This record gives sequence, C-alpha cells and structure tokens, in this order.
Amino acid sequence: MEFKPIRPKKIYEEIVSQIKAMIAHGELTPGSKLMPERELAERLQVGRSAVREAYRALEAIGIIEIRPGEGTFVREIGTKSMTDIMSLAVVTGKDTLFELLELRKIVETEAAALAALRRTEEDIQKIKYWLDKMHQDIVKGVSGEVNDLKLHYAVTDAAHNSLLIRIMNSVSETMENVMKAVRERLYQSQETSEILYQHHEQIYQAIKKGDQTEARHVMMNHLVSTEKVLMQIMKNQ
Repeated sequence: MEFKPIRPKKIYEEIVSQIKAMIAHGELTPGSKLMPERELAERLQVGRSAVREAYRALEAIGIIEIRPGEGTFVREIGTKSMTDIMSLAVVTGKDTLFELLELRKIVETEAAALAALRRTEEDIQKIKYWLDKMHQDIVKGVSGEVNDLKLHYAVTDAAHNSLLIRIMNSVSETMENVMKAVRERLYQSQETSEILYQHHEQIYQAIKKGDQTEARHVMMNHLVSTEKVLMQIMKNQ
C-alpha cells in the first residue's frame, strides 16, 4: 500500500467544493440565488476575499453568473449551450473529467482519420500554417497553447463533418474552461513544447499523406501523452 502526501486546500477551494456539492445534490438548482459575499463569509467564518475568489472561480468555469446590482445565481443550464452543460457536468461529477478526456480521444482520433480521407489542399495549408505558428512560438520562447488549439480545430475542419466540428468545439471549450491554468503549464517547459510540436508535425504529415490509420494512431499517441502530463500537473498542484 502506498500513501500519498495530503495537500491542504486553499480556503476558496473549500468554498468552491461546498457549492459544487450543493449543486450536485440538488440543494442549489439553476436560477438559485447565492448569499452575498459578506453574508456567506460570516456564515463560513472566513474572509470576504476568499468568498470573492471562490465566486470568481465558479463564474470562470460557467457554474454561476454574477449580475451587478442583482446578485449571484446558479446558471440556467436548460437554456445554455452544450459547452455550458458539459462544464457543469465536469465540475459536479466525480469521474466526468476523465470521461471528457476519453471523449476527446474518441472525437479527435476519428476526426484525424476523416481529415486524412477528405482533406483538401486548402485544409493542408491551414494545418501547416498553425504548425508553423507553433514552431515560431517555440523559437521565441512563447507559449504555443493557442496555436496548438487552432491546429486541432483545423484538423477537425478538414474532416468536413459539421456535427463533428460542433462536438469538437464543445469539448475544447470545456477543456479550456476547466483546465485553462493546467493546460498553460504544458508549454512552460521548452522540452515539452518541442515534444508537442513533434506530435503535431506527425499528425500533419499523416493527414497530408492521406493515411487514415497513421493519422488515427499519431493523434491517439499525442492525446494519451498529453493527458498523462496534464494529470501529473493536476496531481502536483
């Protein structure tokens, strides 16, 4: 049996956890108004700044809406986009983040395979454009996360399936909402940045050749490798 170090949570993270649990258990429902910062701080016996930080974190991932002059409310999911629904599911479900990562592998590996089959010369040029932008970022020592994501969108566009594009957009936006800070840390290491660039170069070459099997394989390899790094970063936070 191996014991892992216990990492103390920050106060605002405890507040976020309590609010998410109340939503998951139905104690707070879409449209519910949360306590004002001062009142909740007094109830929890914490500083008002901790409550403010918790509310901002929940707003950033689309769980609550802060309306100036009105108050803070749990978002109305029924009228929101697929991205909003997925974001709420991830933060309220115990294993949903892992399910999201699984979904990403299913969507993007098949998108790469279809791109290899259906890509046009314009599609190839677009993927190459974002690949070159990634390389320029690495040379400059700038984070390549944005151009990384643009390349993945270009690959999905090359599959020429409108529903697949919508799913990809939802998955990517949810990943961005929930794991933004973690994903940004991927590119803080020069070595990791270069490895990620090599992965994307392999994806580009497979699609350019029109090799569906290879495109599917290299995309899966990239996503699995990236997922392992992301999980390690989250573990060490």
